Amino acid sequence: MMSSLFDNVKPLTMGQERLINVLKDDGNEVVGAFGPTGTGKSFITVIYGISAVLSGRFKRLIIARPLIDITSGKLESPEELGDLYYRVAGQYLYDILGDMVPRDDMEKMLRDGRVIVTDVSYLRGRTFDESVILLDDAQHAPPENAAEVLMRMGRNARLIIAGDPILQRPLGIEKDGATLMREVLLNEEKAMVVDLGLKDIIRPGAKRGLKLMFELRLRRRSLNDDEKKLMDVIRVHAPDADVVTVVGFRDIKENLDIKSENAPDALIVAKEGYLGRVVGKGGERIKAIENDSGFKLIRTVEMSLDFKQWIRTIHPISWIIKHIVDVDFAGPELQVILRREMGAFVGPKGTYIRLLDRVFKRLLNIGVRAIEEEQPTEQ
Repeated sequence: MMSSLFDNVKPLTMGQERLINVLKDDGNEVVGAFGPTGTGKSFITVIYGISAVLSGRFKRLIIARPLIDITSGKLESPEELGDLYYRVAGQYLYDILGDMVPRDDMEKMLRDGRVIVTDVSYLRGRTFDESVILLDDAQHAPPENAAEVLMRMGRNARLIIAGDPILQRPLGIEKDGATLMREVLLNEEKAMVVDLGLKDIIRPGAKRGLKLMFELRLRRRSLNDDEKKLMDVIRVHAPDADVVTVVGFRDIKENLDIKSENAPDALIVAKEGYLGRVVGKGGERIKAIENDSGFKLIRTVEMSLDFKQWIRTIHPISWIIKHIVDVDFAGPELQVILRREMGAFVGPKGTYIRLLDRVFKRLLNIGVRAIEEEQPTEQ
């Protein structure tokens, strides 16, 4: 039954293929799957767990996930909600599985205790033998609870942790449960971390939803006095432009002692289709905005999920774009993959990469790191 069910899951992206292969390798006792919504984390891991129980590889699948009130952000508990908690938690399972497992079969597994859907506190003080433990939506789990899950593994047990440390994590928390667990697992014995990114999103509408969430986060961010002045100047010289946000970073440049004339002082993020209205036909609008705002060099970018263009816009070296292979999420950070010119990208004493990192943290509370592209080994 294991092969007939889990083997029916066909990967649609390279990230999904890697996650499936990691789950098939019994040597990985702990598996972490991290990435934005819509990448198939829950679907693949739940199907694996059910298949493992049906095949007899494990006796039960325990799905522990926080239940969040989306209006208040409050973490709900079975004690407060009673039977409603389990109805909502159970519906999550049916929504994920769709037609993969008949509803009657799923209900029987739930009644028999072969599949348990519960809250994170269920794991406290228990040891689970012969079980697959899935901690889903780990970004909402209190960090101490997420760390405790590792201690709950008993004999012949496997732990899977899935979460979104990018957009679904609670606001105002620097390191959520998913981020912390990812850091722990990266150095844990017999553990494997699979990072899924924007290119792995396959759910219809998910990319549009992500873009909207990024835009809402940018529109809500508080502006300092210089940024407010810049926004006022834009309204004068480009009144028909829809500007999502502005970010100034002269202070970051001064702190890093960046003297390059090509390093911008500020960035304007315009709604898609409105960039030309900010710049003007011959660049006259942006020049007027620079003159009146006091920012010497202002760059502009359209609100999109093409973060390669965001990096190009902020980086002091314009030609560096030629050496960027890809920009996508790896855990809670944007990862820039370079074909070569790592030194030019990082900048003297690492000042350029630190500039990018601090600007993105100011904008979206997301860090930036760079790695070199893996070269194929010669046969």
